Amino acid sequence: MIYDKLINMGLYKGMNKNLDTAIDFILSHDLNELPMGKTVVDGDNVYINVMDAKAQPVEERAYEIHKNYMDIQMDLIGVERIDTGDCTRMNPGEYNETKDVAKATAEDLAGCIIGPENFIICMPNEPHKPNIAVTEDVILKKAVCKVHI
Repeated sequence: MIYDKLINMGLYKGMNKNLDTAIDFILSHDLNELPMGKTVVDGDNVYINVMDAKAQPVEERAYEIHKNYMDIQMDLIGVERIDTGDCTRMNPGEYNETKDVAKATAEDLAGCIIGPENFIICMPNEPHKPNIAVTEDVILKKAVCKVHI
């Protein structure tokens, strides 16, 4: 997991070619101007899903993992918490190869407040639990950049 301020995102270039492409796009575009749904940046290597979401109590959220993509999650409107779990103490459920996702149970590690100024990068096979409510205003508009590894 990488958790930081959006203004620092450029510091993470050089780790992966597709991540560099994602970072360049995010830093050079106003994500609020992207349409709802999928915006292709570089074919299946990098794309961004802009969506409305509803934050929920932590008890109603589940960990998820991906095998082929890392997530860069950013809130455009609203504030959520995203928890990460211990991948060495994880039990994944059935994996959906088409959606590259499996639900999982895991031991909690950290909780990160996102909001419009922060981002989190969740690596493949790293359990993460998005859309956790931290305020009474639970409506979110978020961008999730999918980066193929």
